Amino acid sequence: MASSLKPVSMNPPPWMPFRRRWLARLAFVALSTTLGACSTAPVLIPAPALAPEAVRQSLAPTGELRIGVYPGSPSSLVRVTGSDELRGVTVDVGRELARRLGVEPRIVVHERLAEVVESLKVGRVDFTITNASPARAREVDFTAPVVGLELGYLVMSGSPVTSIDAVDRPGVRVGVSQGSSSQAALGNQFRQAVLRPAASLAQASQMLRSGAIDAFATNKGILNEMADGLPGSRLLDGRWGIERLAVAVPKGRETGLRYLAQRVSEWRADGTVQRAAQRAGLRGTTDPGQGDAP
Repeated sequence: MASSLKPVSMNPPPWMPFRRRWLARLAFVALSTTLGACSTAPVLIPAPALAPEAVRQSLAPTGELRIGVYPGSPSSLVRVTGSDELRGVTVDVGRELARRLGVEPRIVVHERLAEVVESLKVGRVDFTITNASPARAREVDFTAPVVGLELGYLVMSGSPVTSIDAVDRPGVRVGVSQGSSSQAALGNQFRQAVLRPAASLAQASQMLRSGAIDAFATNKGILNEMADGLPGSRLLDGRWGIERLAVAVPKGRETGLRYLAQRVSEWRADGTVQRAAQRAGLRGTTDPGQGDAP
């Protein structure tokens, strides 16, 4: 007897492929929308943790961070032409420290570096970055170096000084910033050349321009900045030493100094110092671990 059951076809109905394609497309659109939303969502980077209250009291006892600077040095303070914007390694790193402390930064401008160090020594300012010379280390406390700068000479066209080996000669007049580490170092090195202190970098430029000095000595960050404003000037090839710039704070702030030791390593590793140097146009940098200390 013939079976009454109809055979079951194994072929899918004609509409099935279209349904599968429609479902696949719907799933693709949903996935793309989700991924797109993820890719455009802002990446939230947590703000750095504020320093402990004891650190804030140590480094900014007045409730603001007083940052000591002097004009004309990219390692300290330079002004952007045509604006009131201030730049400099000390300015930018000081502002970052103030942010970590949760206080307002206050830029305190001095005529020259020696005045900054004196203000730091007596507690009129809280922070600067400068050459960590042994003489200064007796007056203020330093962290490890944050950047190194070559020391050199700037001369005008027609100067009798034509090479770095021809500086220490009879009759040669070398300008230095009054009270600077360069003045102290070259005072010990020179046997024949005469030092002529300048009260400011602006005065030093005028002394070069007028021929009152045959060369001016300091770090190449400052010398390059001066050369930009002195047509016909040039830096002599070579160097006579290296400055190791470090964060400086008044004596007696050990709690803050320990905190800064950690931050300095962090700022060198994450590019904070390098970005500040680039913004200020600092040139003549070198490895602070090298020799040739003045």
